[in-house]
Amino acid sequence: MSTNSSSVGQLLFQGPTCFGWKQVLEGAVYHLANCILLFGFMAGSGVYGCFYLFGFLGTGYLCYMLWGWFDACGLDVVCWSCLLTVACLLQLAHQVYRLRMNVLPEEFDLLYKTLCLPLRVPLCSYKEIVRCCQEQVLSLAMEQNYAVEGETPINRLSLLLSGRVRVSQDGQFLHYIFPYQFMDSPEWESLHPSEEGTFQVTLTAETECSYISWPRKSLHLLLSRERYLSRLFSALLGYDISEKLYTLNDKLFAKFGLRFDIRLPSLYHVLGPSSSDGGPESEDEDVSEPAWSAARPPGPPPPPPLPPPPGSSPWPATTHPARVPRARTPRRDSSPLVSRTPLQISSQVTSRGRVPLAPIHTPEL
Repeated sequence: MSTNSSSVGQLLFQGPTCFGWKQVLEGAVYHLANCILLFGFMAGSGVYGCFYLFGFLGTGYLCYMLWGWFDACGLDVVCWSCLLTVACLLQLAHQVYRLRMNVLPEEFDLLYKTLCLPLRVPLCSYKEIVRCCQEQVLSLAMEQNYAVEGETPINRLSLLLSGRVRVSQDGQFLHYIFPYQFMDSPEWESLHPSEEGTFQVTLTAETECSYISWPRKSLHLLLSRERYLSRLFSALLGYDISEKLYTLNDKLFAKFGLRFDIRLPSLYHVLGPSSSDGGPESEDEDVSEPAWSAARPPGPPPPPPLPPPPGSSPWPATTHPARVPRARTPRRDSSPLVSRTPLQISSQVTSRGRVPLAPIHTPEL
């Protein structure tokens, strides 16, 4: 044991004893191989850094193999250099395979750059979302219905990629859906995973449209398994629903000249045909006007006429005092939002057969 330790100490501190140094330097291939290896070890990280690294290393070890074959004439040098060259080539082939696997179809690649890349969503997480929809891009022809009110079941979640979709209810236009917006986000949020329901609106393609669709059960399983994807979809769906609400709010602003609070219930009743047509509202006003005038308390009787001054001719018998025009009592606020009580609105909506989108009776603040 002491003999082995002493020999190791001599090798470390004294170094090997060279009987004579070569006077002739190695060939140019040997120095070229070292230079190539030097440049190869300067590679960075990432996929392209791996291409750079293994490309230079494989070329450098190839030069070592040529040097060992022609100059050094050593079988061990040739064998080791050949083995390292093959290992570098296999690494390059693996990197090419990974790049081929990471390539997405054009529509999904554009969707990732538009919707997910600004949120810094990892590509591996995005691929799980794409696999959930089976990498299928569906299409809608012009004037083809995606969903029909009261008939189509809510069993999927879809995202529009191109085109424009019109949303309506009872033939009344509500808003548009543009590319990279969810087509049925309100329906998705309105139901629990175990519940079933049908669409309350009709979605019709105004142009040639393409979209992707996730099955409801498969997407729920994915979101329950991946918390990051669940938070991502929650943020995207919340933003999409708020955009749709602001679109309805802008429509009310353009229609009535004042901006409503989107948190107010029963906005659909303001958008309904009853508010745009003047017939039913004017009839209600005409009917309610006599009742309002009849409910007013009777005013004091008019004062008796004064006798004529002395020396003037008396009034003719057929002459009556001039009537004083009675000031008309100002009407109540006839705004479309307050001209009717919630009970009147509810009865009218029920008579028309509509399903309200929000609660009608709200407590007064």
